[in-house]
Amino acid sequence: MAPLFASAQESGDNLYRAEIVIIERLVDPQNVEEHMASRMPEPVDNLAKQMKVFRGDGSLATSLRLAPETDLRLRSVAQRLENSGRYRVLMTAGWYQSFPPNFEGEPMQVAVGDWLADAGHREVEGHITIDRKRYLHVGVHLNHWSPGGSPAYPVQGDATGNELQPASTNARAELVTWIRETRRMRSEEVHYLDSPTIGVLVFFRPVEG
Repeated sequence: MAPLFASAQESGDNLYRAEIVIIERLVDPQNVEEHMASRMPEPVDNLAKQMKVFRGDGSLATSLRLAPETDLRLRSVAQRLENSGRYRVLMTAGWYQSFPPNFEGEPMQVAVGDWLADAGHREVEGHITIDRKRYLHVGVHLNHWSPGGSPAYPVQGDATGNELQPASTNARAELVTWIRETRRMRSEEVHYLDSPTIGVLVFFRPVEG
């Protein structure tokens, strides 16, 4: 089977450098008006592919051949946001990969931010998927949690059709916000997908053969 993630030495019309940065907006969760505490998303543990998964002991799992952060276009963007004092950078990832037309990517697991010991997972977790029809599309499915909180209550679903599971009556983490968005991407442009507390920067650069 051909490798999923291309090396920088590979060439071709469909080779790109993909870059993704996840940031946290530094706001008090009490000021967020999403009212997500009663919702419990589907679990996303143990996906076959990992973008960046920081385990409880701080070790990193990834399926990508990560490029040096110094090579990334989004590095300077992330630094400016963090230097503003209003954001915290949770993850930076860049890699080279071929995205031919009609490419259907697998969800890549993400687990970043603070470790919530009582809940047994990271502050931000979920998955990101990259597909290509005629254009590249990025699907972001991320949850932002805070420690503890009030017990959650069972919910069947919401107006957007997101599947929700009954929540435990002994919640160890409270859902603050989430991102559920798929967006078409133009090469050489910085794209931003966000919620009230977390955001995702995306950038694709075609690699000349």
